[in-house]
Amino acid sequence: MSHLILATNYLAANALRQAGLANVALGFYLRFVWRKLPSEEQLLMGLDRRSAKHCNPGDHWLDHVGCGSLEGFGTRDIGLFELCAKFDSIEIWVDPLPNDQLVLVWLLDLLRPYKEITTKLSLVHTDDKVANYARESVAKWRLPAFKVTDNHLVAASRAWRAYQAETPEACFDLLMTDLAILPRLRSALIAVLEELPDSVTGLGASEMDLLDYVNEGYTDPGRVCEACWLRDVFDENDASDALLELAEYSTPPVLLGDPSFDNDDRYFGRSEWKVTLTELGRSLLAREDDMWRHNPIKRWWGGTELTNERLWRWDRETRSLVKP
Repeated sequence: MSHLILATNYLAANALRQAGLANVALGFYLRFVWRKLPSEEQLLMGLDRRSAKHCNPGDHWLDHVGCGSLEGFGTRDIGLFELCAKFDSIEIWVDPLPNDQLVLVWLLDLLRPYKEITTKLSLVHTDDKVANYARESVAKWRLPAFKVTDNHLVAASRAWRAYQAETPEACFDLLMTDLAILPRLRSALIAVLEELPDSVTGLGASEMDLLDYVNEGYTDPGRVCEACWLRDVFDENDASDALLELAEYSTPPVLLGDPSFDNDDRYFGRSEWKVTLTELGRSLLAREDDMWRHNPIKRWWGGTELTNERLWRWDRETRSLVKP
């Protein structure tokens, strides 16, 4: 019996591969929080068999996979659907983090029309990040695998379509429905909704955490970005991008080093690059000002483009949406 594991992130896949729990274990590098979502065409192209259209690093879903990872089942040029057809059973291992839950619903929605794949598909939900554990520990795990049913596929499609929508309303409405069949999805949706601009300050929860770390005395940008680990919504790259963007507004809440430096010359680890709060940053922390009263907003949330005229907000006290 040949067995394939698809993990919702590449670090989990590495741990599962080293633990020897399947003939092949692969993960996805996709990030669906913070940045603009890739188009359906981009996502599908990335999963196709490698061709001339995959001309940039990262265009193909196996670009970052080691050469021996698919031994006996294909090469790094193979497409996802072609690979799945080679296995008798397939498990999707799902970490509990919000981005992993979004990757899960995207993947189930993608595979939904392919009955020849979904009939041999199971889900394994983890209570923690697989990559946090040594391969010897992972090799001993005996987590339950739940056979994927039509109910899983319907719920996933509904969630993915809601996240792609032009407003966050459909995602918020999902919280009023029964999501128990995807047990980590509700908490993931709440965490992601909290990254919408706050009803008072205009910043998302992780952005406010960044400011709070600076206020506590952290000045090294790498340490400041660790603030985002509290929520596990952003990864290291998301946090770095968020910090850079906060510093690049015309009226920024933070400064990075000497304001005379060109941003293109800045990078993490530069000794003179220290993070400090501005007057606006201190006012935002005190919840006495609104970021978007001073700046044009330039952000996406799922499929929602946020602008000053179309600024969906999140009321953290009532955990509800505030319409523009």
